[in-house]
Amino acid sequence: MSNFFMFILTAILFENFVLTKFLGITPFIGASKRINTAITMGIAVTLITTIAAAFSFVLERLLELAGITSLRIVFFMIIVATLVQLLELILLRMQPTIHAGLGIYLPLIITNCLILGVVLMGNMQQLGFFTLLFYAFFSGIGFLLVITIFASLRERMDNSDIPASFNGFPIALVTAALLSMAFMGFGGGLL
Repeated sequence: MSNFFMFILTAILFENFVLTKFLGITPFIGASKRINTAITMGIAVTLITTIAAAFSFVLERLLELAGITSLRIVFFMIIVATLVQLLELILLRMQPTIHAGLGIYLPLIITNCLILGVVLMGNMQQLGFFTLLFYAFFSGIGFLLVITIFASLRERMDNSDIPASFNGFPIALVTAALLSMAFMGFGGGLL
């Protein structure tokens, strides 16, 4: 049981894909101006990552049987693109305000390196099906955690007195760097 707990902590904190591997930066910076948008983006990424991991596990085994594993990235991107388009259609039909709030960042999940990174790393480590699903899910939860923290910090900074040269994007980058250093400290990643 303690190994499973460490597995969860590793996926969420110690090896957080955004802050320690720098994957998924575009939605992390772009969709984190408001907490509600950040939470929605985090849930969407978690959902897509978990479902993509399930499909990629099966596809990886089929590609190995066919002897064409060199095409795995192309097929994984097709899986991610299809899932994102389905999610976008569902949100457009059922929750048009959420769809509008996410704007361009929802379709950009397709190019989100975090999803592809989780899927590729999980398959390269030869994780079992359920282990890969847990890995993908908790990596998505790690993304949800950091984008929510970052969005709350950005909302707080909007109401703070910040020097003009740091307003906007520069202070967001400084904050992201400090948050990254904090998360790297969880795993002893700082020198």
